[in-house]
Amino acid sequence: MNASYLISSPDVAQCPQHDLPEYAFIGRSNVGKSSLINMLTAHPKLAKTSQKPGKTLLINHFSINDEKGTWRLVDLPGYGFAQAGKTQREKLRRMIERYCLLREPLVSLFVLLDCRLEAQQIDLDFMNWLGENEIPFAMVFTKADKISKSKLQENVEAYKQKMLETWVELPPIFITSAAKNTGREELLHYIEGLNQSLQ
Repeated sequence: MNASYLISSPDVAQCPQHDLPEYAFIGRSNVGKSSLINMLTAHPKLAKTSQKPGKTLLINHFSINDEKGTWRLVDLPGYGFAQAGKTQREKLRRMIERYCLLREPLVSLFVLLDCRLEAQQIDLDFMNWLGENEIPFAMVFTKADKISKSKLQENVEAYKQKMLETWVELPPIFITSAAKNTGREELLHYIEGLNQSLQ
């Protein structure tokens, strides 16, 4: 797979124009987004990982080429970063919402969730907002290598039950670990399937 950085945009209006399928990755700060993107593309330094949360403040675009075709991957800013000032949080919220609502090439969002934590209200609110606005998304649990298999299963099951309090049907769910390459094939296969369905 060939992956390369294209451009960073401060707003959806400045995003590059193209007719390729686009997939965006989003999650709370420090959920492991950059690590997951690097694992998915098999390019360890493609998305810049940082020990400091709230590092991604722009809409970052990457071009992905493989034998199955070409698509775009988008790294969106993390939401809910407590140390960002209120003005910056509001600005990021607006940027994310405008991208989700107005970006025509967007096929699906991948909402990243730390599998070690119980369902966080901020994530539930965001996914409910996506549902209300009919924006397709999948749930991607990260850091699966950090807990036991039984605890992982328990946490994911608890999350599903929490979602089913408001959702009739759950979106696709993926379990990943950037450290162990877990979930890579499943995610790429899912993207490939969506790409084929668009042809």
